[in-house]
Amino acid sequence: MLIRDGRAEDLPRLLEIYNHYVDHTPITFDIEPLSLEKRRLWFDGFASDGPHRIFVAETNGRVHGYACSGTFRTKPAYHRSVEASVYLDADDCGGGIGTALYAHLLAVLEEEVGVHRVLAGITQPNETSVALHQRFGFKRIGTFSDVGFKFGRYWDVAWFELAL
Repeated sequence: MLIRDGRAEDLPRLLEIYNHYVDHTPITFDIEPLSLEKRRLWFDGFASDGPHRIFVAETNGRVHGYACSGTFRTKPAYHRSVEASVYLDADDCGGGIGTALYAHLLAVLEEEVGVHRVLAGITQPNETSVALHQRFGFKRIGTFSDVGFKFGRYWDVAWFELAL
């Protein structure tokens, strides 16, 4: 498996992976599938250097998933904190790809000057994601109760942080 920087030509596959979670899970609070144009705006926020990165896992030309770090909040005082996430093709969960992607992302972020905290919001329940984050040393710092409404019910979001 190759882990590499995400490229513009990956965008249709990244959109396919993400929209599965939009349609079938509460993991993301988007409630309608995103268009390629809208997702391109998201993708354009990543760089090949600096704290806002995106990496994909690929085997034989097939992208299995991605891990990324982006803006936590837009106010200037937050600029040394990033929010991280990982999404995998539903058929590729449980095989270690998410772990490999997160290991790569976090190793790169540790080398970046100025990144102080990595944060992750995890819709609850999601024991798989909680376990992944805890495996890397993320600590649960709190829960926002009933902050998202999707599929006819409210969902909590647990927040985790990792000091770099």
